[in-house]
Amino acid sequence: MEGKLDRRKKYTRMVLKESLLELLNDKPISSITIKELCALADINRSTFYSHYTDQYDLLNKIEDEIIQELDQTLLQYDYKKEKEMLAMTKYLLDYVVSRSEHLRILFGDHGSKGFQHRVMESAQAHIRSNLEQGRQQIGENHLNYITLFVISGSIHIIEKWLSSGMQESAEEMTKIITEISNHGMLHYT
Repeated sequence: MEGKLDRRKKYTRMVLKESLLELLNDKPISSITIKELCALADINRSTFYSHYTDQYDLLNKIEDEIIQELDQTLLQYDYKKEKEMLAMTKYLLDYVVSRSEHLRILFGDHGSKGFQHRVMESAQAHIRSNLEQGRQQIGENHLNYITLFVISGSIHIIEKWLSSGMQESAEEMTKIITEISNHGMLHYT
């Protein structure tokens, strides 16, 4: 009986997440009501409130799930090794492909700018901690600027890739991001 209840809860949460993302595709979170969210998910309001406090709580849970998956991935790699950096970038882009519709919405016009900031902070923390272990004469401020530059640039490249229909393969994007990150614009001149 308990397994059936867990499946029902999982299904309800999944339907609510999908419904919210569908609505975010067309309008900002501030314009989405619980009533229309429940109607789209085909559940009643009391069921919604047994899982989430409001639409912002639901959006936050969706974002938390993605940040947690990102954190788990980033912990597996050593950023000082170029092959691992390449593998990590490819893995992340494969993840982006697998969740492309959700990420396109979350990074899009109706998504939360706070989410983009949280993704950047998470990635920056992982890269900084990894680079600090083997850094040479890089000052704290320089390390902050370097990681911020690489991460924000990479996120904006991924946003553009998502919004333009992902015409390049994940392999092509991996190559572009790692070449720019490792060698800058001089690599292309």
